[in-house]
Amino acid sequence: MIPLLVIGLITLGDVLAPASVRLSPLLIAAPAMTASFAGPLLTACIGLLAVGAQIVANAYEGFLGLPGRLTEVITLALVSAMIVLFRAVLDRHMRELNRVRAVADVAQRVLLRPLPVRVGPLLIASVYLAAEPGAEIGGDLYAAARTSNTTRLIIGDVRGSGLTAVADASLVLGAFRAMAHWPVPLTDLAAHLDTALSAERTEPPDKAPGAGESFVTAAVLEIPDDQPVVRLVNCGHPPPIALRDSGVKTLEGYAPALPLGLGHLAADGYHSEVFPFDEGDQLLLYTDGVIEA
Repeated sequence: MIPLLVIGLITLGDVLAPASVRLSPLLIAAPAMTASFAGPLLTACIGLLAVGAQIVANAYEGFLGLPGRLTEVITLALVSAMIVLFRAVLDRHMRELNRVRAVADVAQRVLLRPLPVRVGPLLIASVYLAAEPGAEIGGDLYAAARTSNTTRLIIGDVRGSGLTAVADASLVLGAFRAMAHWPVPLTDLAAHLDTALSAERTEPPDKAPGAGESFVTAAVLEIPDDQPVVRLVNCGHPPPIALRDSGVKTLEGYAPALPLGLGHLAADGYHSEVFPFDEGDQLLLYTDGVIEA
């Protein structure tokens, strides 16, 4: 309604104003305004109405045959056509962007599957916020898995960003999901994740920036159903934080390991550490994005 009102007011003002006052060139505001919120079809319709209004105003005043007035009509028609063209191109880019975002959203849901509200006796809540505005996928990772009597969790952060980071995150998550359900020791699970990431370096080197130099900081945990403890293997990741009645405690171990992908540099392998975790306690796992924020 606003572009129609603009056309009406400008046309009325042009008819009522003296011949020396020319308001009809302002009619271009109507299609320009329409293009900001409507598609090319509606913009074209408003452009045609604006051209028609200018022709009517000039005909009413008896000046339609003058070269200057004809030039105004032609100019308005050409500029309106350009606005419609630009709006059509913008619509095409917006459709492509929406498709890309939809694909990224699907990829994110496949990579970071939504965690259930309950896993065994545990209640779980999770949130993922990308650092870049509009981004849907990145190098942070988390997952949960069940054995017969234990819940296992992982949270990690891949060095770098871009497709290389996404590929490494996918690799670690795939290795975790394939192994975490088996009743193997937690240290063996961490070693398996390190081996899976390190083995990627035997592949032909990628030309992407940072390829072959990746590592993943990660915290791998397990919480038995029948014991009030949490076991942790910390691979260079910010330590989890436990909240209990007695206060807040950071689960900093005495023997943190190197990040995944760098395990071959350590001679003594991985060690798990045990912390108390009673009924009603809460555990916060996070990446360094929280610290930076």
